[in-house]
Amino acid sequence: MSVLTSPAPAVAARPTARAEGYQPVLDAAALNAFMARAFPHGPREHLARVDQVAPGEVLLSREPGLEHLRPGGIVSGPTLMALADAAAYVAVLAHVGEVAMAVTSALNYQFLQACPQETVRARASLIKLGRRQAVVDVRLFVDSLRHDVGQAVVTYAIPAAA
Repeated sequence: MSVLTSPAPAVAARPTARAEGYQPVLDAAALNAFMARAFPHGPREHLARVDQVAPGEVLLSREPGLEHLRPGGIVSGPTLMALADAAAYVAVLAHVGEVAMAVTSALNYQFLQACPQETVRARASLIKLGRRQAVVDVRLFVDSLRHDVGQAVVTYAIPAAA
């Protein structure tokens, strides 16, 4: 039997954030209120909306406007990376509380396909949540496409006072 047609070996499922017991301490309403207070300088429509909070993950969405498009009518890279960063920030805050000074220490983004101008959603899942650092996997998608439009791994530094 060739390698290409041989059955895949059984692999034990990796524990997810839910299995590791990450429990949120803030809900979607509290996170949306915090984001509005923490970032009061721009229009509210520029903030991503927190739609769901669950153990180990959050779901955000954003409606891209004309100012978020690049030539060709697709959502710009900076807009997608900002949403990925916001989703990771919210995932951390949802699980450690209102720690405004948690900051991005690394962000690696992969553009997977062009993103049309429609509601962009970001699902952020905690990979690791420690006392001083969090690592978050973020998947960006739109409802009209079968596959993700982007993926990021974001690392956040959490201040000692948290």
